[in-house]
Amino acid sequence: MTSMLEGIRVVDLTQSISGPFCTLCLADMGAEVIKIEKPDRGEDVRYFPPVVGETSGAFVQFNHSKKGVTLNLKSPEGVGLFKELVRAADIVVENFTPGAMAKLGIAYGDLKEINPKLIMCSISGFGQTGPLAPLPGYDTVIQALSGLMSTTGFHDGPPVRTGSIVVDVSTGMVAATAICASLFRRERTGEGDYLDIAMFDVALNLLEVKFVEYTATGEIPGRFGNRYPPVTPFDAFPTRDEDALICCAGDNTFRNLCKAMEMPELAEDERFRGNLDRNRHEPELRKIIEEWSGRLTSRQVIEKLLPCGVPVATIKNVKEAVENPQTAAREMLVDVIQPGGEKFTIYGSAIKSTNSKVEARGPAPGHGEHNEWLLREVLNKSDEEVEKILGSGAMVKQNN
Repeated sequence: MTSMLEGIRVVDLTQSISGPFCTLCLADMGAEVIKIEKPDRGEDVRYFPPVVGETSGAFVQFNHSKKGVTLNLKSPEGVGLFKELVRAADIVVENFTPGAMAKLGIAYGDLKEINPKLIMCSISGFGQTGPLAPLPGYDTVIQALSGLMSTTGFHDGPPVRTGSIVVDVSTGMVAATAICASLFRRERTGEGDYLDIAMFDVALNLLEVKFVEYTATGEIPGRFGNRYPPVTPFDAFPTRDEDALICCAGDNTFRNLCKAMEMPELAEDERFRGNLDRNRHEPELRKIIEEWSGRLTSRQVIEKLLPCGVPVATIKNVKEAVENPQTAAREMLVDVIQPGGEKFTIYGSAIKSTNSKVEARGPAPGHGEHNEWLLREVLNKSDEEVEKILGSGAMVKQNN
């Protein structure tokens, strides 16, 4: 069984989360990803918790299955080696502040002259254009400026960030999708491409209906806690032990809820007959459901609703989610053994394919672990050239 991106070489200049997650997606699909780091200490995520031995679990999660090399892109020798590598590559992914690549002499225009078929993807906080383009991009800052944070939390509390760095991860997914589409286009046209992916743009996409709610009505969406205002009922309801999340996204599901509650007449009540009616009378309907659910345990609520086709769940913590039998059944528990013997259980790829391998393909690289491999196997350097390059400061410090 082959892999979707077998034979595709990716030069990964990214750090932190959005860029490495993008290139991780490509690696899982079979691309050869060569991660480039600064010679002195590598990227900061190498030192993020949790740390086992001397290895960061965060670094392993986002950088396993990649090759690791060091290059000093502020030295002429390092830039020269980088350009040689680009000549032998299909894709370059970077997430520097806009303009940084141009200062180094390796902007897309420079690299396109070397490799006209190159696909280059720049990931940044605000994109390569616009008044905010020069600003650095951080997930929580983007959540704040995009309006996403203003819609998260309860109406009587302050705005809060999401529990995970959802903009970073979503941006990585969008970038990987765009790269794959550009590869498909290149197969048709023979042309490379330049992709400009902004975290801010992705965060605006994550506003989903809230974006058009404002543009269509002029009303500013607020915070509704666990409720999803476009449809009713859709919220967490109290039971005798813990809340149960009940989601009715349509009239049929609401009728099923009424049946499960042994209140079929509610579906014919003019206040609740259609979704717009239920939205207008949400407080009244909520009170009825709360009175019903409050007499039962969460397990009893689930046992009544699931057989009737009503989406319902209790809110699980991370331990419960990791240990859910569904997680193992979907092959989402992947053990990675680092060269030092440290074992990490990371999540697997969300992509499942019948005819292609999509999987973790090895540990995260050590800092500069594949320097000699790159020089000998990819750039075809002689022993004398390898020794000279390693001593030049292009890949390691001059005094190393």
